Amino acid sequence: MPEKPVILMPEDIQRIMGKDAQRNNILAAKMVSEIVKTTLGPKGMDKMLVSPTNDIIVTNDGVTILDEMQIEHPAAKMMVEIAKTQESEVGDGTTTAVMIAGKLLENAEKLLDKKIHPTVITKGYRLAAEKSQQILRDVSLRITSDDEDILKQIAMTAMTGKGAEDSKEIFSEIIVRAVKQIRNNGKIDLDDIKIVKSKGEGIKDTELISGVVLDKEKVSHDMPKKVENAQIALIDFPLELKNPEIDTKISISSPEQLQNFLTQEERTIKEMIEKVKLSGANVVFCQKGIDDFAQYLLSKEGIYACRRVAKSDMEKISKATGGKIVSNLEELTNFELGNAQTVEEVKSGEDVLTYVRGCKNPKSLTILIHGGTSHVIDEIERAIKDGLGDVIASLKSGMIVSGGGAVEIELAKRLREFSQELSGREQLAVEEFASALEFIPTTLAENAGIDPIDVLTELKSKHDAGEKNAGLNLFTNKVENVLEARIIEPYKIKSQAISSASEVAIMILRIDDVIASSGDKRRSNMPGGIPPGMGYD
Repeated sequence: MPEKPVILMPEDIQRIMGKDAQRNNILAAKMVSEIVKTTLGPKGMDKMLVSPTNDIIVTNDGVTILDEMQIEHPAAKMMVEIAKTQESEVGDGTTTAVMIAGKLLENAEKLLDKKIHPTVITKGYRLAAEKSQQILRDVSLRITSDDEDILKQIAMTAMTGKGAEDSKEIFSEIIVRAVKQIRNNGKIDLDDIKIVKSKGEGIKDTELISGVVLDKEKVSHDMPKKVENAQIALIDFPLELKNPEIDTKISISSPEQLQNFLTQEERTIKEMIEKVKLSGANVVFCQKGIDDFAQYLLSKEGIYACRRVAKSDMEKISKATGGKIVSNLEELTNFELGNAQTVEEVKSGEDVLTYVRGCKNPKSLTILIHGGTSHVIDEIERAIKDGLGDVIASLKSGMIVSGGGAVEIELAKRLREFSQELSGREQLAVEEFASALEFIPTTLAENAGIDPIDVLTELKSKHDAGEKNAGLNLFTNKVENVLEARIIEPYKIKSQAISSASEVAIMILRIDDVIASSGDKRRSNMPGGIPPGMGYD
């Protein structure tokens, strides 16, 4: 009897095996790398992303581009994850990380064509990644928080090419001042810097405020517009009568009873406002609601009040002013109040904002970004976040490296020397790892319209002659000592990019079988569900 074929999986399963699976994944990764490649460096171009609802984003920030593109290919999604990791860990260098990963896979394809087994390639890549981290530590320079000029240059390098060139000196000054101010016992929390966007005025009017800016207006027009020498009460209970937790019925049989009931309500609210007044507060920020009658009483006393302030903003005001958030009205005394020079309501274009300014030694600050259009402001925000991330990363590690492709060329040179010590086929993988790193300076040159081969040749010859800080200065279009030209980057950007890129390249290379299920309709239509033909079973 003829044997029946054994069916393991349903008919709607798509399966790609062996070389085809590897080629498919490598191609997807290369395509992701090619997408962001043109955005690298100070002469990189921007991308315009248009959503189905016609929202427009104009940016050259790698992680923003990849996130907004809604990539579906499984291997390409892994590349997007590198960018997200880089963004969360450092805040910058997302394009670099994705490009290195794509080039590592492209170079691995050459070795696969030479019949070198993927496990040999991955072993070589691992060795090269470990050696790269050692070399990076060796070539990096030490800095401290006192090196303000260097920190400003790091911020400027991070913001170059992101639409902030004209004002990068102003922004770098703001960034370094902000980071140094919020530093607390050597620890820096980026959440302590609030970024507020205001449409109107120019980019150069962006300012650092020693305090907090809230997108809230005072609750009553009768309240003062500006309060000098502000004594700020931060309360997270409502200045109104609480509704009962359970359904309650009140039986009233005469008009007098109703009047007494209403009078009691008013008396309770009056007592609340009296306690606020007795504490010495002339500004109230309330996390909950404020009753209409309470608003009237507060404005009568000349107290400035905002209601429904977000919890995160309350915490920022507390850090900025030194006030304590009070949960019980009985605990509100003069000791719990925060201090600021002024609290003021400001109308800026269409927005009404509340400024808390002039806090002594604030541990929470606000960067208020101005600009002509929302697209410009959003891109400036991304540039400032990159600058903040770079400065914080530099201070945390205390190490910096030369930019302009100098560190990548030095790494490639030393990795090739290291590969000569290896005897097996891993040597070839280490050499391909080295050439993948050279992709960064060649792309920088390409994006600036310079011949990449000429640049690479000149860079290599200078590094072979011992000039380890020779890199590409794209402001002069010449190869020179980039440390002297003040083109500096944090050590953490490079170390994180190399470790993330090598890890994902190794993982993708080890895949030799892709089993994709279309899934049932119910599953594929779920939000965030698996699209037909792209999921795993």
